[in-house]
Amino acid sequence: MEESFPFHSTFTDFLLHLLGLLFFLLDVGLDVWTVVSFYQDGAYGYMAVMIFLLLGSSMLLQVFSWLWYSGNLDHLESRVEKFVNRHKLIKPFHFMQLGVYLRYAGVVDISTYRFSQQTDSFYEGVAVYLSHDLQMLRLIETFSESAPQLTLMISIIAHSGELTPITGIKSLGSAVAIAYSVVMYHRSMRAFLPDKRLMGLTSSFVYFLWNLVLIITRVTALALFSSVLPCYIVTHFISVWMLLVLGVWSQKTNYMENRYWEWLYRATVGLIWYFSWFNVAEGSTKIKNIVYYVIMGLDTMMLLGLWCWKTVDQAGCLNHFDPYIVIPVLLGLYVFGIGLKMTYHRYLHPNCVELVIAEPHERLEMGREPACYEETDSASSGFQVISPEAPPPASPAQPITGVNKRMRTMAANFYS
Repeated sequence: MEESFPFHSTFTDFLLHLLGLLFFLLDVGLDVWTVVSFYQDGAYGYMAVMIFLLLGSSMLLQVFSWLWYSGNLDHLESRVEKFVNRHKLIKPFHFMQLGVYLRYAGVVDISTYRFSQQTDSFYEGVAVYLSHDLQMLRLIETFSESAPQLTLMISIIAHSGELTPITGIKSLGSAVAIAYSVVMYHRSMRAFLPDKRLMGLTSSFVYFLWNLVLIITRVTALALFSSVLPCYIVTHFISVWMLLVLGVWSQKTNYMENRYWEWLYRATVGLIWYFSWFNVAEGSTKIKNIVYYVIMGLDTMMLLGLWCWKTVDQAGCLNHFDPYIVIPVLLGLYVFGIGLKMTYHRYLHPNCVELVIAEPHERLEMGREPACYEETDSASSGFQVISPEAPPPASPAQPITGVNKRMRTMAANFYS
């Protein structure tokens, strides 16, 4: 039987990782420029909020990155990570907020080695394994830094009525970071498909579009509310976030190795849910999606309603944003985004009931690839096998831990 690795990585994926690193460095440069510009303009309040978002997000990423590294130090594959670990530098790297750069270096190193040496599929799978945690970290960064930053920038524009170069460029940069992260996460999940054509460029584009439309709608509503009631946005966030964390807890998540650190993951998912939906449990997602988008829709309408009330009450102060135009446009975009999401899940999103994922550092003989299923309207079964014909192989006897567990968990959740 031919030895193979059940993941696939292309040269396009490698180039996208390099592009992702470029965007990451560009975003860091824009962050520094923004902080300096706020300082020069005397906007110390905005500068403090910006620094808080940057430091809070960076510390959160380093904690997750270190926790994932600490349970996998004996199975590092890239030369860069092995060198850093051999000299006991992984913890100092994370202390200096450089953990994400180390992961980028590992992905680039193993991908370059694979393509330059034309090695077997084992290194192709390792490239996917290394990039998985990196894409999860970038997704966390998107909603702990980029989305709040975009909210801040739009709030500044709404409050001042002026689109300055710094607010315009930073808003565009945050929007690009959000869009790129969700698409890269989408592509990282494609690695688990036995036939990648099931999720092609059209699927990625629609996935990108509905996420961008819904996130922009949510962020704009938060920004408009913050522009007239800045003291209440923190109260709103804490109140909604606590309810969302309880919602994540009710899903009985099992993502982290330690049950205490699982609460950090749940708190982080609650932060993501504050801006966008993120599936954290297997099983049917239809009811969960309906409940989530109804609640978020009502909350968004409340935010817009309070903004409209304050705008009308302060006639003339914010007349550059007409609430009777802005509110219908945003609500229309919200409905449009939900329609795109329904279209994506109806026609473009394959559903895998069970994924059997091998250890990334071992060459395993795979008799067949994991079975993927397409959701149907059948009341009897609810799923129809589309590839392959045979049922999926049995799960391995040994418990799945570490990155392998995270990969399997996220893939199963994504394809639910």
